[in-house]
Amino acid sequence: MDGYIKSIDDPVTRYVARLRGSAYDGVSIRNLLQMASGVKWDETYTNPESDRRRMLQAQIAQRPGAILDLMATLPRAGAPGTIWNYSTGETFVAGAVVRAAVGRPLAQYLSERIWTKAGMESDATWWLESPDGLEIGGSGLSATLRDYGRFGLFLMNGGVAGGEKILPDGWVRDAGSSKTIGGKAVDYGYLTWPLAASPGSPNQGAFQAIGIYGQHLYVNPRERVVIVVWSAQPKPTDKETIADEDFFAAAVAALR
Repeated sequence: MDGYIKSIDDPVTRYVARLRGSAYDGVSIRNLLQMASGVKWDETYTNPESDRRRMLQAQIAQRPGAILDLMATLPRAGAPGTIWNYSTGETFVAGAVVRAAVGRPLAQYLSERIWTKAGMESDATWWLESPDGLEIGGSGLSATLRDYGRFGLFLMNGGVAGGEKILPDGWVRDAGSSKTIGGKAVDYGYLTWPLAASPGSPNQGAFQAIGIYGQHLYVNPRERVVIVVWSAQPKPTDKETIADEDFFAAAVAALR
């Protein structure tokens, strides 16, 4: 998984060719998945001048290549692998890398490899950057609550769908565990948020995917529990009435 993002302009890598000569030169795929590229990014949702808001404007504009063009303008904040900084833009870059690697749209690849094999009951939709463009890696995947739960079961069961092992041995455990970046412990895995928990506590070994308005996909392989939460909270920050991890721990404890 330590391949590097190559910026050569051929039919396979044309989706990331816009990053040639940018701060993403020398960034490994592992760095990308850990939000440790070292590329500077402002994720502030409430600041209309932040990079995240500029990405949203590019999404709304529906211009092919607009988001990767934005990513290519970002400066470097540090060497790859030395700084952790959450970036929704990195998820889009990761999606572009997958698109280049598999040679077909992410939605099609997800459908072929997981969705049609994991017992999903409904079709899903995915927001595109532009007509026939790349899927938005960090948002816009619309699926039913129960199918999100089935995706959680796919992860809880080690990446097995329809009896077929889709993910390598140990991938989910590695993806769902905290990392050390630049000598500092970070409660982040590979595009997931591990929950800091003491040994024996209900949340031990659990991790989650989080949406900024209160969406959660909580996966606890040790306790064999998956929890999906849909919310429509009024703002992206400072809105919780209860710590989410405490709620999940209480639910797991009640199920024991």
